[in-house]
Order: sequence, then structure tokens, then C-alpha cells
Amino acid sequence: MHASPLNNVTIVGGGTAGWMTAAALATVLKGRYRISVVESDEIGTVGVGEATIPMIQRFNQLLGIDEDEFLRETHGSFKLGIEFVNWGRLGDRYMHGFGRIGRELWPVGFEQYWLRMRALGRAAPLEAYSIARMAGKANRFMPPRHDIEDSPLGEITYAYHFDASLYARYLRRRSEALGVVRVEGRIIDTVLRAEGPQAGHVEAVVLDGGQRIDGDLFIDCSGFRGLLIEQALQTGYEDWTHWLPCDRAWAVPCESAGPLTPYTRSTAHRAGWQWRIPLQHRTGNGHVYSSAHMSDDEAAAVLMANLDGAALAEPRMIRFKTGMRRLAWNRNVVAIGLSSGFLEPLESTSIHLIQSAIQQLIDFFPDRGFEPADIDEFNRQARFNVESVRDFVILHYHLNQREDSEFWRQCAHMDVPATLAEKIRLFQSHGRIVRFNNELFSEVGWLQVMEGQNLRPRRWHPMVELQSDDATQAYLESVREVIAKCVAVMPDHAAYIAQHCRST
Repeated sequence: MHASPLNNVTIVGGGTAGWMTAAALATVLKGRYRISVVESDEIGTVGVGEATIPMIQRFNQLLGIDEDEFLRETHGSFKLGIEFVNWGRLGDRYMHGFGRIGRELWPVGFEQYWLRMRALGRAAPLEAYSIARMAGKANRFMPPRHDIEDSPLGEITYAYHFDASLYARYLRRRSEALGVVRVEGRIIDTVLRAEGPQAGHVEAVVLDGGQRIDGDLFIDCSGFRGLLIEQALQTGYEDWTHWLPCDRAWAVPCESAGPLTPYTRSTAHRAGWQWRIPLQHRTGNGHVYSSAHMSDDEAAAVLMANLDGAALAEPRMIRFKTGMRRLAWNRNVVAIGLSSGFLEPLESTSIHLIQSAIQQLIDFFPDRGFEPADIDEFNRQARFNVESVRDFVILHYHLNQREDSEFWRQCAHMDVPATLAEKIRLFQSHGRIVRFNNELFSEVGWLQVMEGQNLRPRRWHPMVELQSDDATQAYLESVREVIAKCVAVMPDHAAYIAQHCRST
């Protein structure tokens, strides 16, 4: 016996999460379900998530979005990685670049040969073997040339910077063209089913004008409020501030100044860090900080004193608690975006976590039966995805060697999750990095943060020494030379945008 299919999917809240969800479901469901987005013009969105990681390309491709059009519509630029300043020691600087590092030639990973040669003083810095990092330093960009075989130019990996509010508007237009219905109004009540096998499921939401919006499946994209997942269903929240103590941010745009860099910058301050995200028409800035270690006024002053150009608005405060809902899917409600939890945007994962939740929802899309086994697996995968990103973010804080403030000393000496502690131990022993269960960040990502923040392994893989030191040095030097030549032929980032996708 089969349960009947759903009829109505109701998305509560717009913004980036709501319209990404609407656009994706409208694309894959092909008009066979009624999809509604309940959104109020009175309620603002956080709207500062303007940096992404490369998987956003897959999402846009699923929707059939033309890259140049998308960048023009969102004032977007390209991103090859994130530069971290002052995260190890004051004055330290490194980039977490996208894509591979080096070339695989012998039995173990490239980084293992580099570790030995560095110890012997016969290797260039790690960045010299990454086309993303070297192109970023030179402010150069081009998409991969798939017609060039076995070349770093064919393997360029990138993401985007864009205006999140413009992205939401762009997706809204596409969604409505596919039949999604937008309902304007502020939700004042949630109606739960009173009886039957699905008692306690959300039956409808009620708007301030009295209109009732029914649904079979509800997607909660209401932001930090968690209007359905928390206020109606009381799902509960798991607090991670003992690992990630920042709880506030000031955000402000400013005028563009200097070259249009193809990377995000994260600069660590006394009790947190500042983001810098270059768009075509402005630069996005924010100061994430711990209110237990710095006053709001001081945090705002630090941000305003470290802008590239004149501020374009008054700074806006965002309060948050790092953590996640105990369940991302509870009964007939799926939380996507800030309603499901929050991880600070240090590695630009906010929009990706929306994207991955949408993909999981597609994978486990329910019928009216709402099978518990499907929901349990969705929640297991959602937890793994968020916890693995959480560990990667904690790594940045924990590996600091700063002694200039209590905040950084506290982060350096805190107990970390067992999953992260194991990764650190593996790297310290022989430079080994194990990617658990296809987690988001690859071995190359972990390597760059560990090495960039001065975590040094005691040894390297024993098989490295099967090659002579001279042969290993020649191997590394050939890679470095090829990377340098490839970067030299890449166009300037701003010039590429001007030719292909400049906003009007």
C-alpha cells in the first residue's frame, strides 16, 4: 500500500534560504506540486552572506542559471579562496585556496613530499604549488580551460561573492516564472493538527489579516526565530558557544577601494574577526566578536576603523547563538537556513548549508506518510554535515598562538570535540589527514589551515624517503614553475568581469 503524494509545499520566509528552496523545488517538481512562499515585507532578512564555496556552481547549474547573467544581476565577483590574517600569530597571513595543491606523481600525496623538502629547506612556500592561491595574490582570474589537458589552467576551482539580497530577488523572479506563489503577510499563529496519526503536525499558518495558508510539507526559512521548528514545535537547540564564543556581529558596506580581489579576507582582531567581501559595486564588511570579551561600542569602532573606503550605511548589529536545532526535520517541518542553526561565516559555508539541506530534502522528499526512517536519516546526515563544518571552524580558533588577549588564550586552551582532536593528532604524527565519510572540507582544506596556522607534524609518510631528495626537489620545482607560467597568462580579475559580466 502506498501513501498518497503531497499536494502543497509551504515555505515560511523568503530571503536567500526561502527563495533558494523555492527555486530548486520548482525546478525538480516540474509544476506537479503547489509551492507557496509566505513572506512579509515588514520582516527584514540578515542578508550578509555574500561569499560562497565552489559547490554553489552545482546549484546554479541545477536551475539552469547562466553564470554571466547571474553575476550581472547580483553585482558578483569571483572567489578563489579566503585570505586569513593574524590567525596564527599577529602578522601571519595565509590563504585557504580552492582546488588541488601540487600534482600527484608518486605513491603518497604531494603534501608529504613537500613536508620533507620544507624540513630540509628545499621547498617553496605551500602557496607556490596552488594556482588558486598564486592567482589570488596576483588578482588574476579565469574559468577553467577544459580544452587544455593536464594543465592547472584546466582545473581552476572557484566560487562567488555576491549581494545576497539581489540573489534572493533574482531567484524569486525565476521561481515565480515556474509557478511558485508568493503570499505577502506576517504570520501571527500556527495551527497544529489536533487528532489522528499525525497529531501535532503543522496544519496551517495564519496571517495578520486572517488568511489561512494550509500545507502538507512546511519548510521553515524564518531565520533565527525558527517560527515553526522552534516556536510551534519546540524542537530544542544545541548550544556550541563553549567552542565558538563569538555571539554578535556588526555589518556595514563601504565604497570599493583598490584592486578587485578574487578572494575573501578574514582578519582576526582582539576578540573576533572581520570579513571583507569585494563586490563589483561595493565591499561587504563585518566584525564577528564575543560580547563577553569586547563591548558593542568597541566592536563597532574596530569595524569602522578598518574599512577600505567610506561607509555606505550605518553599521547593523546581528545577535546569534552558535549551534543547531536538535532536529532539522521535525514531524512535517524541515528547517533550512538560519532556522536550522548558525555557524559563523568564517569559511563561507552559510549558503552551502542551505544548498546541502535542499539537496537532502530532494533525496528524502516525503509523501503523506512521512516515514520515520527517512526523517531519521535526513537528520543524521544534516547533523553530520553541520558538525563537520563546526569542527573545521573551531580548528581556526584553536590553532592560534596569540597571547595578546584572553579571548585567544581561551580558544587555544579549550577542549575541542573528539572528532577534531583526532584529526589534529593524525596530522601531528605524520602529516596525515583523513576525510571522514565524504565531509565537506577535503584534505587540501585541512592542510592549508593547519599549515597556515603553524601546526607542524613531527614526521612525514615513510614512503616519501623512497625517492631521492634531488628527485623530490626537481618534482616540486617543476610544479612550481608550471603554476607560475599558468598564472602569468591569466587576465586581471576586474578586466575579466568588465568583459564578461559587469553589472549596469
